[in-house]
Amino acid sequence: MPSIANLPASNNLPSKVATRAKNEDGTPLYPDFMPFYDPLEKVDEIGLFDHQDPGLRADPALPNLLRNATKVYNLSPHVGTEVEGVQLSQLTPEGLNELALFAAQRGALVFRNQNFCDIGFEAQKKIVSHFGPLHVHGWAPHPAAGSAEHMIIYDHKEDLRVRRSWKGRSPIQWHTDQSPELQPPGTTFIGMLESPAAAGGDTLVSSSVQAFRALSPRFRKRLEGLTAIHSNNDGVSQELKNGSNAVMRRQELTAEHPVVRVHPVTGEKALYVNPVYTKRIVGYDQEESDFLLGFLFDHIAKRADFQCRVRYEAGTVLVWDQRVTNHSQTLDYPAGERRHAFRLTPLAEKPIPSMMEEDDGECLKDIGRASLGLC
Repeated sequence: MPSIANLPASNNLPSKVATRAKNEDGTPLYPDFMPFYDPLEKVDEIGLFDHQDPGLRADPALPNLLRNATKVYNLSPHVGTEVEGVQLSQLTPEGLNELALFAAQRGALVFRNQNFCDIGFEAQKKIVSHFGPLHVHGWAPHPAAGSAEHMIIYDHKEDLRVRRSWKGRSPIQWHTDQSPELQPPGTTFIGMLESPAAAGGDTLVSSSVQAFRALSPRFRKRLEGLTAIHSNNDGVSQELKNGSNAVMRRQELTAEHPVVRVHPVTGEKALYVNPVYTKRIVGYDQEESDFLLGFLFDHIAKRADFQCRVRYEAGTVLVWDQRVTNHSQTLDYPAGERRHAFRLTPLAEKPIPSMMEEDDGECLKDIGRASLGLC
């Protein structure tokens, strides 16, 4: 069999490789969503609020969400489901309630060929605010055309601000967005406007529910009841390196959250730590905390058996529940290519702590562990 290097010049593989939508003149597909930076801009804090998750009002059969679905398939056993035939912009309030429930159950939902990116800022915010008050990022840009709630994700040869921030370190950083908020995000939306031409710029998603389940029952009990400090101080420091161009709309955030939280709709327990924002375990010496968090961070990053990879093109919308997942960007495409998206981020409840249960029979209920003699 000839090697790729020795294939004849008439090889037609390049003409068969699919490419993503681009303007021939190199201009962005969505100019109204170009990033805007204002170093003098400030925002008001939302403050504490009562959150009633819409998933609590959902019909478990999902009749309104999946009425027009033509295909539903899982991206991996534990996290990620792709839904075809559903337009998010056309969902009723009942359908949005079911979307919240399904996202809580599967962690991440992918919808392609959506008109969501074309319905305008206000219509987008109206839909996503069904899940909670919308967060405004402390320094990331919003669209030049308006709407501070739209956080713009942008990487291009004319704006390498994001890529330069990862210079000299791995861009694969598992995290849960804005976990230092007193009431961190819940059901979150990314609308993909434009992706690198050939491939790349995907999002990796990991199930925090399965991350917790995969630990031994005795170790799980050691984690329940612990709390950890979350802070965005590293991100603030990185942004301040931009000098006079630094955007700092809000003060540095710090919050204390349970290491294991309970989802208010599903009742599932999820590991709630991440390498970007979680700094230390409360009540532990620094060396003890570093050792424990180091193990948990490795556990999240290395366990590909409860991860999935979300591929994008223009018109793809990712809806994911940040209470039960961690995620990471990928910067695996050539520097200078355009990756352009927006995120709308509803805040949810103050994390509900998982309390230690006095039930030493848990291991025997885990068939996988019991069958291997691990109890």
